Amino acid sequence: MSSEVNAAAEMAHNVASEPLTPTAYIAEHLQNLNTLGGHQASIIDFSVVNLDTMFWTTLMGLLAVFLLVIAARRASPGVPGRFQCLVEMLVEMVETQSKGIVHGDRSYVAPLALFVFCWIILLNTLDLIPVDWIFGVNQFIGSFGVHVPHHKIVPTTDLNATLGLSFSVLLLVFYYSFKVKGFGGFMHELVSAPFGAKWYLAPFNLVLNIIEYVAKGVSLGMRLFGNMYAGELIFLLIALLGSMWTFNLDLYMLGFVGNVLAGSAWAIFHILVILLQAFIFMMLTLVYIGQAHSHH
Repeated sequence: MSSEVNAAAEMAHNVASEPLTPTAYIAEHLQNLNTLGGHQASIIDFSVVNLDTMFWTTLMGLLAVFLLVIAARRASPGVPGRFQCLVEMLVEMVETQSKGIVHGDRSYVAPLALFVFCWIILLNTLDLIPVDWIFGVNQFIGSFGVHVPHHKIVPTTDLNATLGLSFSVLLLVFYYSFKVKGFGGFMHELVSAPFGAKWYLAPFNLVLNIIEYVAKGVSLGMRLFGNMYAGELIFLLIALLGSMWTFNLDLYMLGFVGNVLAGSAWAIFHILVILLQAFIFMMLTLVYIGQAHSHH
C-alpha cells in the first residue's frame, strides 16, 4: 500500500513539474481522486473507488434529506415562508406527476421521486463552483501537509456515479415488479411480452426484455453523465480564456473579458440544464417504476 502511495505522489510530482498546457489543464480537472492513484484500467473496475465522487455524493444526499426534514418540521398551516412555498411546489409537482404515471400504491414512490429530484439538483449544482477554486482548496490543504493530487467535485460528471444511480433505479423496478406481480407473474411477463404467450416465442421475448432492462439502466445513467460532462468541459474551455497568459498567449484583457462574459452566460444557461436533467431523471424513474406496476 505504501508503495502505491509513493508511486501516486511521484506521479503527481512529475505532472506538477511539467509545463502546463491547455490539454494538461483540462485533463487535470477531469481526473478523480481514487484509491488507485491514477486512471482506471477499464470501464468496469471494482478495485478502484473514486473518493471525491463518494464524498460529494454522500454529502449532497445527506443535505437533501436534511433540507426535506427541516421543511417537514417547519411546515405550518398559516402563511408559509419562501422555503416552505418552494418545498410545497416541489411536493405538489412530484405528486401530480406520480399520480398520472404510477397506478397503484404510491406511498414510497412519490417520496422517492422527490428525494431523487432534490439529490440530483444538488449534485448538478456543484458544477457552478468555479473550476479553479478546487486547485486553491488543494493548495490550502497542502499547506497542512495533506497531499491531494486530484479532486473532481461534480459527481454527475463521473460515469460510475450516474450508472450507480441508474442501476439503483433498475433494482427498484425489479423490486416493485416482484411485489406487484409476484414471482410467477413477473417471470411469465418476461417470456410472454411483447410477442405473445406462444411457447416458441418465449426465447425471443426473454432476450428482448433483458435487452430492454439493460438499455433502461445504461441510457438513464449515460444521459445524465453526457449532459453534465459536456457542461463541465465547456466551463473548462471558458476558464482557459481567463488563463491565456499561463500558456504564453497574448490578448490578456480580451481573454479576461471573454472569460467573464462567456462564463456568466454559460452559468446562467447551465442552471436550466441542471434543473432539466434532474427533472428528466426523476420522470424516467417514475415511468420505469410505473411500468413495473402495470400488467401486459
